[in-house]
Amino acid sequence: MTSPVWHPFTQHGLGEPIPTVIRTEGVALHTADGARIVDAISSWWVTTHGHRQPAIMAAIAEATQSLDQIIFAGWTHEPAETVAAALVDMMPAPLAHVFYSDSGSTSVEVAIKMALGFWLNTNRPRSRIAVLEGSYHGDTVGGMSLGERGVFNRAYAPLLFEVETLPFPEAGAEQATLDALESLARAADPLAALIVEPLLLGAGGMRIYTPEVLAEMRAICTRHDVLLIADEVMTGWGRTGSLLACDQAGVVPDILCLSKGLTGGAVPLAVTMATPAIFEAHLSDDRARMFFHSSSYTANPIACAAARANLAIWRDEPVLDGIADLSRRQRARHAPLADQPMFRNVRQLGTVTALELADPHSDYLSALGPALMRFFIDRGVLLRPLGNTIYVMPPYCIDDADLDLVYGLIAEAGARFGH
Repeated sequence: MTSPVWHPFTQHGLGEPIPTVIRTEGVALHTADGARIVDAISSWWVTTHGHRQPAIMAAIAEATQSLDQIIFAGWTHEPAETVAAALVDMMPAPLAHVFYSDSGSTSVEVAIKMALGFWLNTNRPRSRIAVLEGSYHGDTVGGMSLGERGVFNRAYAPLLFEVETLPFPEAGAEQATLDALESLARAADPLAALIVEPLLLGAGGMRIYTPEVLAEMRAICTRHDVLLIADEVMTGWGRTGSLLACDQAGVVPDILCLSKGLTGGAVPLAVTMATPAIFEAHLSDDRARMFFHSSSYTANPIACAAARANLAIWRDEPVLDGIADLSRRQRARHAPLADQPMFRNVRQLGTVTALELADPHSDYLSALGPALMRFFIDRGVLLRPLGNTIYVMPPYCIDDADLDLVYGLIAEAGARFGH
């Protein structure tokens, strides 16, 4: 019987097998046919401490004994209040206001609306947004508008608004990016905001740029009164080696987007954090100046309970020490691949490693990506290459045996598929 489920980023016409997961634990997915699959991409980058982390699971179970979804417009509840207070304490000042949503993409939509509302409500309306070449900020209409244009959003082009695109700050060519931003910031029609994935483009190919570039982009924005929005949906919660990628540049954005690891990856939740200036631009006795955004599931109490437990783990346990250890253990297995002729651009940032398979004829939609994914799954590892880019982003609890399996299979794939 054919399933009625329509899966994301899946071409059902190819008839590719879709495994059924019956249990998750730690770094593993267990399937109906008895296979154990190492989740080496944290189920699309969400799972931080491991699947079904006990404290988070217990918090979810406890929350269900007293709360389910309640309206959040003009109402509140303890889990949301506790999480917001903990986030303000954990994140850098002056990020003092927390707006809840339900996914990374919607947190970005919220950020853009906050930025435009700020300029309108301070009687300086601006609408131009700058982005980095190759960016990805989600699949909602605003997120797609901010992201790289191509096959992913070609059908929806009539819906998308135009943005200003800065060249990606490739090593040795960073000044071109900074000069382009400076020029846009000085223009007669000034920028409203610059939105970046700090240090690491995710879906754009795991491309890395330096903290120095990020710091200089922050400085340009500050000099020219341009809002900086940091999309840390993927880069936050330790992925790049620090709590936020922005921390490595000593940068504090005006607006910060967080999701994925906010609940340890257990359930959907997102926040957009803003400075007092952003909040106060919407603060008035005029109801027309309120922030017009919500969803039915804003600040879901059960999701907030999961986030509360996750924040307690970050507060009480040496999470960053474990991340540093994982980064070292990955480097020991990943760096030697640079000596293999079938790989190029071998790179690492924190717990994220990536390389390109030396196949000049491949792109995202070529047959190489699915062939690689099937190769890995058949051998017990979930990796989902971006075209010929193979990346690893595991849960922080992964052990040496599973790391050996993952990187051993990458070496084997290079020998089989590389040219």
